[in-house]
Amino acid sequence: MSLGPPRRAGEHRIGRVQEHLKQIVYGGNDGIVTTFAVVAGFAGYGAEGSAAVGGVAVLLFGLANLLADGTAMGLGEYLSSLSEEDVCRATRARELAEIRAGPEAKAAEAGRRLVARGLPGAEAREVAAVMARHPEFMADFMMQDEIGVGGPGGAGAAVRGLFTFVAFVVFGLAPLLPYFVLAPVPATFAVSVAATAAAMAALGLLRWRVTNQTLARCLGETLLVGGLCAAVAYAVGWAFRAV
Repeated sequence: MSLGPPRRAGEHRIGRVQEHLKQIVYGGNDGIVTTFAVVAGFAGYGAEGSAAVGGVAVLLFGLANLLADGTAMGLGEYLSSLSEEDVCRATRARELAEIRAGPEAKAAEAGRRLVARGLPGAEAREVAAVMARHPEFMADFMMQDEIGVGGPGGAGAAVRGLFTFVAFVVFGLAPLLPYFVLAPVPATFAVSVAATAAAMAALGLLRWRVTNQTLARCLGETLLVGGLCAAVAYAVGWAFRAV
């Protein structure tokens, strides 16, 4: 007997992206900006005096930055997630200890929190009494309501670190792709700018697809942040050329 329509594959993929949207946007944006900073710095400095050396330099420094920074970003997300999980476990253990040591006091506290959330007093006390009989559930509720931290769960630290690294590398390749197939002349930098803008737009579209924000906001914020960082990198290169 069917209890409802099966979840479509597309909905499952969107849910997976939503779960890791932070890592994808954070890693992807950083990858684009970091790699384009190398390209823009060379363009601003005018490093293509020798076409061959200029092209090799852009690819060498660009790929080195892409892989080294991508690895650092992925490992940083991994360590950060591990720390977050440790905090969750310690907080949950403390909440469970308090519930088991004084269930009545903890139920009264939960009741006050439920009233603050809008439940009538009598119903809040009933719900709190039920939660007190289920310490694990009450601990999760108190963590979320008291300090805004959910219980441990979801993807592990290694998965989040991997998503950050992959997003960094995939999106960060965009500024370099023109230099793999074209000579390092000023026109190639223009193609790189277009490829970078396209990658940023794709990241903005991804945000729009899995959030409730408007398309204009998602695209505008992503392009604005990336554009500012790119302009700074180009300006630094130009300043060194002017010295």
